[in-house]
Amino acid sequence: MSNPLFTPLRERPFRALVTGRTFADFANAVAPFALAFAVVDLTGSAVDLGIVVGARSLANVLLVLFGGMLADRLPRSVILQGTETAAALTQAAIAAGVLCGFASIPLLVGLSLVNGAVSAISLPAAASLTPLTVPAAMLAQANALVRLLSNAGRIAGAGLAGVLVAFAGSGWALGGNAVLFLAAAVAYRRIRLPRGERIPGRRPFADLAEGWREFRARSWVWLVVLQFTIVNAVNAGALLVIGPLVADDTFGRTGWGIALAAQTAGSLLGGVIAAHWQPRRMLLIGVALVMVDALPMLTLGETPYLLPLLFAMFLSGVALEQFAVAWDVSLQENVPPAKLARVYSYDMLGSFLAMPLGQVAAGPVAEHAGRSATLAGGAVLIVAATAVVLTNPQVRGLVRRAPISPGAPG
Repeated sequence: MSNPLFTPLRERPFRALVTGRTFADFANAVAPFALAFAVVDLTGSAVDLGIVVGARSLANVLLVLFGGMLADRLPRSVILQGTETAAALTQAAIAAGVLCGFASIPLLVGLSLVNGAVSAISLPAAASLTPLTVPAAMLAQANALVRLLSNAGRIAGAGLAGVLVAFAGSGWALGGNAVLFLAAAVAYRRIRLPRGERIPGRRPFADLAEGWREFRARSWVWLVVLQFTIVNAVNAGALLVIGPLVADDTFGRTGWGIALAAQTAGSLLGGVIAAHWQPRRMLLIGVALVMVDALPMLTLGETPYLLPLLFAMFLSGVALEQFAVAWDVSLQENVPPAKLARVYSYDMLGSFLAMPLGQVAAGPVAEHAGRSATLAGGAVLIVAATAVVLTNPQVRGLVRRAPISPGAPG
């Protein structure tokens, strides 16, 4: 394979990993879309919608540290097999409730909590597995390709969800979602890694304390995580709660699915760019580009027409992908491998911490202040949080290690 982007596919463990993550992200693109409209059809309440989608994020927050500890103790591929199977079962249960007519808000909240719990356990394992499946020379390309193919799965998932919800109903979309999670579990079974993947077990709190020390030792790590505490909370409220409601009143549910797919299409292009363009100050550029993520919220609030929204979502996808690849490479190059999953888990905890608040608060705030003002306020928060992080000397000064050409000695 002459294209450096595809060089990591020579490694069999990496092929299995990227297949599993692609199926999992396909499934995760269908899940929130179908669940949101299941709640809208059930009650039509923005408050109910925020509670249901917030339940999943709450479980993420509560258990992601436990997931990081497990991932540094146990074979990560085995963890992923179990969590994807559990996700399939919970989504199948939600689908059955919607299709058979016994779904209720308490039932959807309970199943969302379970689904969020298994997701929390899987996330650190998946994020920290990439450097174990490829040589160090391929790390940037591997991260770009994982995200590229995962984003392809998200595009397919958002598009499929829009079509299924519009023409067959949210219940069938959730049923297809369960099948996709099972496919991811099957793919993860093909990952074979040396037994040295696990580390000696100690007391859980000692493991967590060691991970915390590693996390707070670098200001560029915890500052970016604080930034994304705000960015993710705003996005969770805007895109998971307010967005579907605006879509129902304007360009329709299928249009909203296309808009989400456009953002992921931008991520696809962003992944190709990130694989070929690797500036020395990769993190600085990635963090600065997060400001572009304010565009979809401004468009959705001020000009809720499909074509401008598609353009804004596409640009946001391109920009956020530059950050995502830069962030993964920066962590994987600078954090010891035996502690990487726990650092990722603190990263995820901070990034997800305010998401339930954003989701639950979005409905009442929008009903009180108006959807347009709420979305504009979210855009301002994203720009302000990013500007503050850019003042940090470590963020501005962190440079990539000189990349080694794939196939070169050493």
